[in-house]
Amino acid sequence: MTAEELAALKAQLCDERDELISLSTRTKDDRAPVALDQQSVGRLSRMDALQQQSMDLAREEMRLRRRQVIAAALKRIEADDYGYCLVCGEDIPYKRLQADATATRCITCMS
Repeated sequence: MTAEELAALKAQLCDERDELISLSTRTKDDRAPVALDQQSVGRLSRMDALQQQSMDLAREEMRLRRRQVIAAALKRIEADDYGYCLVCGEDIPYKRLQADATATRCITCMS
């Protein structure tokens, strides 16, 4: 893999990480606890709000896991250990890394 290809993949990872952080920041209020206010919100509306909050929390957890995977890939880049299959040690093809820059296994080992 050339230095330009590696730089492009690192930029892709950083862009995705920044987008995930931005999404987490913008949706912070959506994950806040639902207030129990029977006066202004009916029981069914509160149930809908609780369900929405639950889905928002699950989405945030998925974003957090993805950020951890991206952080691990960036650490591998910094350690000069990026682009190699963790199972067999062979190079992961650049096209595979373009599709998923966090890939840790080659196509053969994924099967």
